[in-house]
Amino acid sequence: MEQRGNIYDCLEALLFAAGEPVTIDQISEALELTQLQVNKLMEELIAQKEKSGGLMIKEVAGGYQMCSKPQYHKFIQKLFGETRHNNLTNATVETLAIIAYKQPITRAEIEDVRGVKVEKAISTLLARELIEEVGRKECTGRPILYGTTEEFLKQFGLGDLEDLPTPSDR
Repeated sequence: MEQRGNIYDCLEALLFAAGEPVTIDQISEALELTQLQVNKLMEELIAQKEKSGGLMIKEVAGGYQMCSKPQYHKFIQKLFGETRHNNLTNATVETLAIIAYKQPITRAEIEDVRGVKVEKAISTLLARELIEEVGRKECTGRPILYGTTEEFLKQFGLGDLEDLPTPSDR
């Protein structure tokens, strides 16, 4: 890489400019460094960010993303209003939670858990790209199976599904 300047500032600028998770591969290519070098730089930058400032670096959806620290979210919400996933109805959030924890799952299985029709909630979640069709169940009628998407991980700040909170009744 030509004229690197402060490599941490450069790495920070890349994460900020991307606005979405960036993989180690992408960073390695942009900075012309090995993945091992980038991993070490990321660890050091994450530690720096934890100590000061209003921003942090979080591992999200298989990459790294610059985001605000949780203690500042209420001020950010005042400035920008509610975030997109916060304006989902309770029914839609419940449907999304069922899909997240029990995927792959069919519409009928979701309705069995919720006790009500979920067609509208599924339609909303598909339109917002929080869920997707992941296949068909091998049974009579071959119903569609649903699962969460990378967009779900991004919007909820999760690295992967293992980062979901442990439900009290799974």
